Amino acid sequence: MTKSQRQHVLVRLLGQGDVSSQAELVNLLAAEGIAATQVTVSRDLEDLGAVKVRVPSGDSVYAIPEHPIERVAPPDHLRRVLGEWVVEVVASHNLVVLRTPPGSAHVVGSAVDRASLDGVIGTVAGDDTLFVVAAATTTGDEVAATLRALAGL
Repeated sequence: MTKSQRQHVLVRLLGQGDVSSQAELVNLLAAEGIAATQVTVSRDLEDLGAVKVRVPSGDSVYAIPEHPIERVAPPDHLRRVLGEWVVEVVASHNLVVLRTPPGSAHVVGSAVDRASLDGVIGTVAGDDTLFVVAAATTTGDEVAATLRALAGL
């Protein structure tokens, strides 16, 4: 099975029901006869632009925008993601460092990238740390202030 085929099945599985963990996705893929590790599923989710969203039950589940043009997240989504996952925001020159719980930085980075915030060029995510690069037309302090306000910090 190719990567594209596996990712197609993954998108279908996410569309069929709420999936809250990568381990759950590994098991669902296995039930479809597809062997994949958690690392592979993590990379697939990143490639697909998956984000975690809160559903009415209060659980966080994976979701993938249906159309590439819809990958710009609504402002409310960014506020929810930052409020839920960001624990610290620190600025230095044109960089902003966001701290998250372990394994959450990519979720926050994806939301920031898709929000198309003025003054933000892009992000680089690790496990629990996210760098946000401020444009030359602004400063890290200004971008940090915006992100802090959105996160409720």
